[in-house]
Amino acid sequence: MTINVGDKVPSVNFKQITADGMSDVPSDDYFKGRKVALFSVPGAFTPTCSAQHVPSYVGNAAALKAKGVSAIACVSVNDAFVMKAWGEAQGVGDAVEMLADGNGEFARATGLTLDGSGFGLGERSTRFSMIIDDGTVSHLNVESNPSEMDVSSAEHMLGQL
Repeated sequence: MTINVGDKVPSVNFKQITADGMSDVPSDDYFKGRKVALFSVPGAFTPTCSAQHVPSYVGNAAALKAKGVSAIACVSVNDAFVMKAWGEAQGVGDAVEMLADGNGEFARATGLTLDGSGFGLGERSTRFSMIIDDGTVSHLNVESNPSEMDVSSAEHMLGQL
């Protein structure tokens, strides 16, 4: 079953590398009491994700925050070390938080998975974005073709806010 507008975000633990090492980021705590722009990509360091998706959110971070977004997060079925390295390579700084869904728990719980086994990627998250208000999905944008980025871009999200 796929998550829908009006649904609560699933309770999972993301992983994140901070100055203190690896930490759990419980989704219930992360999304509680604030508006979060979350976008998901099939894989770190992949072409569309690196050339378009992350830069879309980094470049529009100030505009999203001006429209009431408290945090912008990128999630991918990659480990926390890869997500940290990718964030550094992309120069996300404080604009985008990189959240690892290393075991694909969030992807499966939302029903937004992608079979990337033909490319040697295994089960991944498909490309999507959502606006989450206090733990509830208020907007959901799922790409019909995960190799393209149209409805999951920051520009599209800005039009929804």
